[in-house]
Amino acid sequence: MKILHFFKTYYPDTMGGVEQVIFQLAEGGVRYGIEAEVLYLSPRGSMRNEQVGHHIAHRSYENFQVASTGFSILAIKDFYELAKKADIIHYHFPWPFMDMVHFLTGVKKPSVVTYHSDIVKQQTLLRFYNPLLHAFLRNVDVIVASSPNYVASSEILVKYQDKVKVVPIGIDRNTYPEVTDTSMAHWRERVGGRFFLFVGALRYYKGLDFLLEAAQRNRFPIVILGKGPMEMALKQKAKDSNLDNVFFVGALPDSDKAALMKLCYALVFPSHLRSEAFGITLLEGAMYGKPLISCEIGTGTTYINIDGETGYVALPGDGASLACAMEKLWEDPLGAAKMGENALKRYNEYFKADGMVSAYNKIYQSLLK
Repeated sequence: MKILHFFKTYYPDTMGGVEQVIFQLAEGGVRYGIEAEVLYLSPRGSMRNEQVGHHIAHRSYENFQVASTGFSILAIKDFYELAKKADIIHYHFPWPFMDMVHFLTGVKKPSVVTYHSDIVKQQTLLRFYNPLLHAFLRNVDVIVASSPNYVASSEILVKYQDKVKVVPIGIDRNTYPEVTDTSMAHWRERVGGRFFLFVGALRYYKGLDFLLEAAQRNRFPIVILGKGPMEMALKQKAKDSNLDNVFFVGALPDSDKAALMKLCYALVFPSHLRSEAFGITLLEGAMYGKPLISCEIGTGTTYINIDGETGYVALPGDGASLACAMEKLWEDPLGAAKMGENALKRYNEYFKADGMVSAYNKIYQSLLK
């Protein structure tokens, strides 16, 4: 069975949550006899047949971007040629250019779209995009959401419940590097042995302003791993507030990320807007057996993190609420350790990569029948 994944970016250009989902599906699908290929856009130029893990990726030259949406003239031709060879097309939403390509090429193949997120920020442009968006979702065969929370709270998905299926995102521990004693010692010396860890892109919806507010209230050590458009502003805010308890470590290789995940006391994930549809970093924290802190935004974050069981759920956009959740964990090491055990148990039960891949395989098989 040949599957073509289509998304606006992919490894090694970017390392976000959607890219991680595509990677896990492509790699895990091998054991089910699935031959996956990925087509994405890149400012680096066009190239066919890049080896990524055990699967193939193709990139089309990105001509320009409008409102974070990449466009490529060549991608229309590339998609048409690659789609002809595929049994199923697997789209990853949202990406308006993808919807255009779907209709422009007129490819008549079974189709799945993973609905990663509503469009939250670009509300003005959304009014113009809405007709194409709904035409696309009506036309595809199956829509997959990553949590029942998101289906229930999305104004878009409630209109397509007859074709929506829920498949939680899963990750594979074996795709993460083993942590060396040397790496652990290095990071323990640099940031200490007891700290809260944030991992992710430094973007507007991640709630990092409120995390810095919490850091000012309780002065607990916080390590922020990642880069993004808000990096300089956040560093300046931390400097102005004399937050010597906050460590910005930038973007790091997976080996260092794994070391910090293993070393941290708890994982804090303060995303406060629905742009955060799931929260793979929370899954990673659970996989490492860490207690979790997230915010209630009606998405998958509180499908992963159960308040009072695997960690605490704070109010979105509320530094005081975040600080309170951090204090409860910090002052109760035994309770925090138990929540970490519960998080690991929940990961093993619901969020392993093979469960996700198996569920998608059943969807693929049903479409071919």
